[in-house]
Order: sequence, then structure tokens, then C-alpha cells
Amino acid sequence: MASEKPREISTAKRAVFQVMAGGSAGFLEVCIMQPLDVVKTRIQIQASPVSAAVSEVHYNGVFDCFAKMYRNEGVTSYWKGIMPPILAETPKRAIKFLVFEQTKPLFQFGEPQPTPLTFSLAGLTAGTLEAIAVNPFEVVKVAQQADRQKKMLSTGTVARDIVRRDGFGLRGLNKGLTATMGRNGVFNMVYFGFYHSVRNAVPVAQDHRWEFLRKVAIGFLAGTLACFVNIPFDVAKSRIQGPQPVPGQIKYRGTFASMGIVYREEGFRALYKGLVPKIMRLGPGGAILLLVFEYSYEYLMKNYS
Repeated sequence: MASEKPREISTAKRAVFQVMAGGSAGFLEVCIMQPLDVVKTRIQIQASPVSAAVSEVHYNGVFDCFAKMYRNEGVTSYWKGIMPPILAETPKRAIKFLVFEQTKPLFQFGEPQPTPLTFSLAGLTAGTLEAIAVNPFEVVKVAQQADRQKKMLSTGTVARDIVRRDGFGLRGLNKGLTATMGRNGVFNMVYFGFYHSVRNAVPVAQDHRWEFLRKVAIGFLAGTLACFVNIPFDVAKSRIQGPQPVPGQIKYRGTFASMGIVYREEGFRALYKGLVPKIMRLGPGGAILLLVFEYSYEYLMKNYS
């Protein structure tokens, strides 16, 4: 009897599975890593101790920030601003992985197999489009994370205040859009380019436990390297979207202009503020994200195609 021919899986069904797997991966990652994201934002938006407002507590590193937030605002402050990323995470990760998978063939440029350039350009495209979709959520998230009151303001309240005060435009709910595009685009360019290129170059382990650890290690390295490359964009984004030093005066506007101000006033190292909590979050977070996506996508393809 002739063997049964494998069924072809439609592009539409693959896209649905990519959306489901990407959304699941993003939701899990953000729930686990949110405290480090709050700490990163707090460190990035503060200027030097001299120019900080007298009434504000200054944070001297990751663990000092955790301790002072706990003393002054309680343990729930570690999850300030979690609703915007949860609301945005499914569409964000769905867009990221869907666009990445669907645009890879466009960037093969006639090559029979994807190259490192293919993965990098597809990642850049995915990150840029992802940023456009999630930037309003980022604006609300940063406003919530920057708020030092013990009482946590709801996402809806913060969003309404921003719209009422500044509108929906590039000084309101969409401020910092170009910085978000730069941050996400550069991150995903390095992240996907490194991960897939190295994963294809390093031999697959026969033991499933070693194979799991191989993917974790590559994902961690990919996330860490991407953090080093894109953090100046992240600092500019936090300064633009966060509270301005003088109420009523806009100091941080454009992406590169904000980088220039930070560099001139605080030095080169200030462009890397928040690097440690960012790596602590996105190193393991990158591994979690890709592994959950790959295993979820593989499970859906195997059981529901």
C-alpha cells in the first residue's frame, strides 16, 4: 500500500499558528519579567543626582532601586504599568513573529536558504512594524512606571489623562514613536539575525535536554547582544515618553536630539543607563520568548494541521 502523502498546510493556517504561538510567548515573558522593566525605566528617566528634584529618591543601581521602591511604594510597585504590555503583548508578539516568518522569503535575494542578512532584515522589518502598533501602549506604560505614588493609577485613567492633556499625536499618545521604532527595529534585527544564524551553525544535540539548553544559551546571547546595540534608543524613548525635568517645558523631543542632550549633559555612559536590568530581563526573556514560540508553534503544527 502506498504511503499517505503529507498534507500541505496553507499559508493562512501557518499565519494563525504563528499569531497564537507568538502571543502566548509574549504573554508569559512579560508576566515574568515586568519588575525588571519597571526598574529599567526608573533608572533611565532619572538624570544625575545633582539635577534630580530634591523630593525624588535617586536610584543607585538595580538592587538599590528594588529596595527603595519596596520601602516607599510597596511590593505591588514592581508591577506598575503591567496592563499596557499585557494588552499589547499578543498583537505585538504576533506581529513580530508573523511578519518575520512571512518576510523571510522576500530577503533571500535568490539564495536557496535564508542567510544571516535574511534574518536580520526580516527582524528589522518585524520590529519596526511592531513598534508602530504598540507605541501608544508604551507611552501609557512608561507614565505608570514613572509614577512614584504608592497608590497605583489604572491604565484607563492614565491613558485618558494623556489624551485629554496632549491628544493622540506625536506629543500625546504617540510620542516617542521614532525612538520606539529605532529601539524595536534594531533589537529585532540583531536578535533574530544572531539567533537563527548561530542556531543553524551550531550542531543540533541528539539529547532533547541538551538541545533545550542549546536553544536557551543561544537565545540568551541573542537577547544580551541586542540589548547592547539598541539601548541608546531605549534611553531616548524613556526620556521622551517619561516626565520632563521641568513641568510644562518639553526638553526631550526627537530621538537623536534626545541622545545628544543626554550625551552632552551626562556623558556617554548615560546612553547605557538601565543596561543591567535590561539584560537581566531581555537576556533570559529572549530565551523564554523564542523557546515558547518554537515549541508552541511546533505543537500546533503537529496536532492541529
